[in-house]
Amino acid sequence: MNHRNLHVLLLRWASLEKVKQIHGHAITVGLHNHQHLACKILNIYAKLGRPLEAHNVFNQIRNPDIVSWTCLISLYLHTQRPRKAFSIFSELILTGLKPDGFSIVSALSACGHNKDASGGKIVHGMIFRFELGSDPIMGNALIDMYSRNGEIQLAILVFREMENKDVASWTSLLNGFIMCNDLESARHVFERMPQRNPISWTAMITGYVRGHTPIRALELFQRMKLEGNDPPTAITIVTVLSGSADVGALDLGRSIHGYVTKTNLNMDVTVNNALVDMYSKSGSLDMAIKIFDEILEKDVFSWTSMISGYALHGKGSHALEVFYEMLKSGMAPNEVTFVSVLSACGHAGFVIEGQRLFNRMIQCYNYRPKIEHYGCMVDLLGRAGLLEEAKELIEQMGIRPDVVIWRSLLSACLVHRNLMLAEMAGNKIIELEPDDDGVYVLLWNIYCSANRWEHALKTRKLMRDRGVKKKPGCSWVEVNGVVHEFLAEDTMHQVRTEIYLVLEGITEHSKLDFDLS
Repeated sequence: MNHRNLHVLLLRWASLEKVKQIHGHAITVGLHNHQHLACKILNIYAKLGRPLEAHNVFNQIRNPDIVSWTCLISLYLHTQRPRKAFSIFSELILTGLKPDGFSIVSALSACGHNKDASGGKIVHGMIFRFELGSDPIMGNALIDMYSRNGEIQLAILVFREMENKDVASWTSLLNGFIMCNDLESARHVFERMPQRNPISWTAMITGYVRGHTPIRALELFQRMKLEGNDPPTAITIVTVLSGSADVGALDLGRSIHGYVTKTNLNMDVTVNNALVDMYSKSGSLDMAIKIFDEILEKDVFSWTSMISGYALHGKGSHALEVFYEMLKSGMAPNEVTFVSVLSACGHAGFVIEGQRLFNRMIQCYNYRPKIEHYGCMVDLLGRAGLLEEAKELIEQMGIRPDVVIWRSLLSACLVHRNLMLAEMAGNKIIELEPDDDGVYVLLWNIYCSANRWEHALKTRKLMRDRGVKKKPGCSWVEVNGVVHEFLAEDTMHQVRTEIYLVLEGITEHSKLDFDLS
């Protein structure tokens, strides 16, 4: 059997056992020294998530060329090990081989994901040292690397010096500003783009969703459908559905669902998962259940979305039923699944079941609890009034508690009127986020309710001395498919006069009802 036949078999039978069989045959007949075939075996091991076997294949290659080295670097990038990827690149340089564009781009990607600006600058210098030219792909990789390291000015400089800018170059800079949380500059780049593709539209929409400005994301999506030469992709749809869910825009979500059905995107399991999430968060649990039931091949995210939907609606028993149905189907839960099911136990007050599942996650699935899991457990214990147990769990976590953990404990303390613990949790939040206006207000209310006026005044003074101002409350309402945003004491809405007249009428009716009662 020659190396071409082995190559065909590798493409057909990309399972671990089959690849091991073919790998063994290649070694027997001496084909493991054929670099092209070895690289194919290496890549398939990488796709199967077997980096150790892949690296062993590389070690069997005599005098590996630049392609083989690049395959190995890419392996560690794809398995989320950028530090190791850059270490392999460093070994490549020490061999004396000249890196090519592919290995340079891989190294830049490793430096970006590993937040290694100094290493990235060294690789940048190699582009000039080895005279690798001005390929836009390398320029785009440099922009991405500098952006991920927070060096946006260097990213801009690279962009300006690029002789040949393509749509990917503009999108890389756009993403750079989004990564640096500068949405206005990102939008400026977006509007100046000579041409846009679905990736650039989706990047800007995603920036708005992640930047907690979902209304702008939804507006841009509507514009994309009107102006874009290419239709929205499944990724775009998922992002927009996420934005719709954030503001509870049910009518808009339904219209997106209609678009999905019309364009046959409802065959995509990721889109269906996003629909389940959107309907759940928009108050239409029945529709979420219907879509979930219609998904023929459910993945772990399908099950997790449904569990989360039941949890959100306070239906802890139903969430647990779906969780155990998932286990019966043979689908293994991931870490996000456990966050959802633990949250469901918290909302339903299932303390013992929640503790049992938390231990099962560690002992049976070998997941090390993350801050989100501890947050669910603190919430679970806090809601049940087990405040000392919640405090002990925080102290024994082994990782530093974040603001969410302390807020969860603070909320429970307010409900169960534990002033001492509430004060401790509030002060911890102020230490971590001194600009969080909400915690000052909560502490003020706690002290006032306990008649501790001196502490209340100190809290107000501390807030004033640090220049912390209470942010106005914000809410959204959807009317005829249009999402309206309102801030506390808002006077900017285009129909504000009519709105305030209606509010005054409601207030007068409320007073009348009170007087008659």
